[in-house]
Amino acid sequence: MDFKRYLVTAALPYANGPVHIGHLAGCYLPADIYVRYLRAQKRDVKFVCGSDEHGVPITIRAMKEGITPQDVVDKYNTIIKDSFAGMGISFDIYSRTSNKIHSETSQAFFTKLYNDGVFEEKESEQYYDESKGIFLADRYIVGTCPVCGNDNAYGDQCEKCGSTLSPEQLINPRSALSSAVPVKRKTKHWYFPLDKYEGWLKEWIVDGKKDQWKPNVYGQCKSWIDSGLQPRAMTRDSNWGVPVPLPDAQGKVLYVWFDAPIGYISATKELTNQWADYWCKEDTKLVHFIGKDNIVFHCIIFPAMLKAHGSFVLPESVPANEFLNIEGEKVSTSRNWAVWVDEYIKDFPDQQDVLRYVLCANAPETKDNDFTWKDFQDRTNNELVSIFGNFVNRAFVLMHKLCNGRMPKLHAEVMDDADRALIHEIESAKFKVQACLENYKFRDGLYEVIDLARKGNKYMQDKQPWIVAKSLEANPENQQLIDNCLHLCLQLAANLAILVNPFLPYTATKMCYMMKVVDRMLEWENAGKTDLLKTNYPLRAPELLFRKIEDSEVAAQVEKLRANLVKSTATKMENTTAPIVSETKAEAIPEVQVKKAEITYDDFAKIDLRVGTILKAEKVEKADKLLKLELDMGTEIRTVVSGIAMHFKPEDIVGKQVTVVANLAPRKMRGIESNGMILMAQNADGRLIFVSPMETADNGSEVK
Repeated sequence: MDFKRYLVTAALPYANGPVHIGHLAGCYLPADIYVRYLRAQKRDVKFVCGSDEHGVPITIRAMKEGITPQDVVDKYNTIIKDSFAGMGISFDIYSRTSNKIHSETSQAFFTKLYNDGVFEEKESEQYYDESKGIFLADRYIVGTCPVCGNDNAYGDQCEKCGSTLSPEQLINPRSALSSAVPVKRKTKHWYFPLDKYEGWLKEWIVDGKKDQWKPNVYGQCKSWIDSGLQPRAMTRDSNWGVPVPLPDAQGKVLYVWFDAPIGYISATKELTNQWADYWCKEDTKLVHFIGKDNIVFHCIIFPAMLKAHGSFVLPESVPANEFLNIEGEKVSTSRNWAVWVDEYIKDFPDQQDVLRYVLCANAPETKDNDFTWKDFQDRTNNELVSIFGNFVNRAFVLMHKLCNGRMPKLHAEVMDDADRALIHEIESAKFKVQACLENYKFRDGLYEVIDLARKGNKYMQDKQPWIVAKSLEANPENQQLIDNCLHLCLQLAANLAILVNPFLPYTATKMCYMMKVVDRMLEWENAGKTDLLKTNYPLRAPELLFRKIEDSEVAAQVEKLRANLVKSTATKMENTTAPIVSETKAEAIPEVQVKKAEITYDDFAKIDLRVGTILKAEKVEKADKLLKLELDMGTEIRTVVSGIAMHFKPEDIVGKQVTVVANLAPRKMRGIESNGMILMAQNADGRLIFVSPMETADNGSEVK
C-alpha cells in the first residue's frame, strides 16, 4: 500500500527518573533515524512522544523523596526533554500525559467504549495494604518472579527477564510501600474483554502476515494469543492519574497502560488541528518504536482498544529492540548502574554524534547487546576517526593543497576503470542504505555508510594524488589525474553527508558548512549523484569531524559507573539502625561497612567455592589494576583476571593458595576471558588480604 502520511511514535518514558543510553538504543535513536530519513524523502511525517506521568513508579518515587507526584514529573520531564533535545532526537512534539488535553482525550476514549458497552464491570478481590490503608496497584506489589526467580519482580512485570505478570503469579508477594504481606479486599473495576478480541488479533497478526514483523515481536504476540487472552482491568484504585469519568468511580483512575498509549493521540492533537488525518485515515502508516518489554501493550492491548473504538488506524509495524547491557551487566536504575544521557552530554560536550554512532553500530536489534566504554573508544577511534573522518579530512586537505582550494573538474577523457567503479559504488550506496532504513535495519544501514567511506579511502590510497603531484613539473597533464581523483572523492564526501544525516545529523550539518552548501543538499533525492559540488567552487578549509577518545576518559567513565553503584548501595542502607554517638566522639569510631541483603542457605549453596594455587601472575597490558592469573584448580588450569595489581607484585603471589568462586560466568576483561574470581578481604585502610586456607589444601577442594 502507498501511504500518504506517516505517524511515528516512540514509547513514552516514565517521568520518574532520567533517561539512560539503554532507552536511547532501544527506541528513541532508531525512531529518530527513521524519521530523519522520511523527512529527507520529503514524506509527510509526524514524530510524537511525551512523558508518561501517571505510572505507579511516579508515586513510589514521590514517597521515597518526600515530595508530591507533580513535583516528581515536573522535575524529570524537564531532564528527559532536555536530554532528548541534546542528543538531537527530533520530535515534532514532546508532550506530557499530565496535560489537560490528554486527560480529556483519555476520558473521551474511555467514555466511548463505556457507552458502547465494551467494558465488563466486575467486583473482585484486590490486594490491599492494611498498614497504609490503600489498595495496591500492580506495581505496588513485589515478589519473586515465577519465571526467573527474581526476588524483586513487580506485580505487572519482571524487569529482570521481561515477563509480563499479574500479582497473583508472584511468589511471596509483599507491599512495596510497607513490606507488609498484602491481603485481598473487594473493589469494583472496569475490565476490557481482551478475550473477545482474541480471534480478531489472531486474524490481524498471525493470519494477516505480521510474520513480516521482527521475529521477537511476532513471536511474543503469537505466544500470547496461543496461550489465550483474559479480560484486563482498565481502572485502578489511586489518587494519581486520569480520573475515571463515571459518577460511581470516586478514587479510581484509568490504568496507566490504558491512558499512556492514548498519549500518542493527545500529543498529535496538541501538535496539529489535522491530527485526525494521521490517526483516522487508512492511508496513514502508524509505526511504534518501543523496547521489547512493551511489545504486548503496543501489539495486543492498544490495537484491541483501537479496534473497539473503531475510529483509528492500527500500527503497520512495531520495530521493538532488545535490551542494551552496560559493561556486561543488565542496566539497573535502582542500583544506579546506567550511563545517564544528561550526564553524557555534560561529560562529552559536542560529542552527540559519537554516542549516536556507537549506539546504532551496536544496536540490540535482534538480541541483547553490551555497551562498554572500551568499545565506545574503539569504535570512535577506529571507525569514525580513522575511516569516515580521515577520508573527509584528506579529501579537503588535498583539494586545498593540489587544486587551489576549489572543486576540481572531472576530465572524462582520462577516466579509468577505478574511477568508474567508484561512481558505481556511490550510486549503489544510496539503494543499499535506503533498503536498510525502509526495513528498520539501522545498524546495517550505518555499516553501508561507513563502508562507502572505507572504499573512498582505498580509492584515494590507490590513486595517491600526492605522489602524482611530484611529477607535475615534468608532466603537467597529470593534473587531470589529480583533479579526477579529488573530484570524485569530494563528490563521495557530499554523498556521505546525505547518507549519514539520519544517523549523525550534527556531522552532516558540519560537512555542509565545509562544502558551502545549504542543508537542502541533504534531501534524499540527491544521494547517489556525482554532480553535487560544482566545478571551480571554493570550499572551506577542513575541520576535524571527530576527535579521538583518550584512555583517561574511558577510565574515568568506568570508575564513575563503579562509584555510582557503591553510592547507590550506601544510600539504600541510610535508614538502617546504627549506634548513636556524640558529635565529639564520632570521628573516633571507624566506619562500619554496609551490610548486604540477607540471603538464604539455598542462595549460598549456589556458589561453588574451590581452593586453587597461583601458578603464574602477570600484569595486564594498559590496565594498572589488573593481574592475569593462572590457577591450578586440581583438574584444570584456569585463567582469572583480578583487580589486585595495586596491592601485590606478580612475583610475590606465585605459589599462594586462594579461594576461588569457580562457577562464576566467564567475562572478558581487556580481551582476556576470566573464568572465576578470587576472594579477598579489605582492611579499613583499603589494603587487600588473601582469603586462604589456614593449612595447605588439595587444589580443587570445595570450601563449605
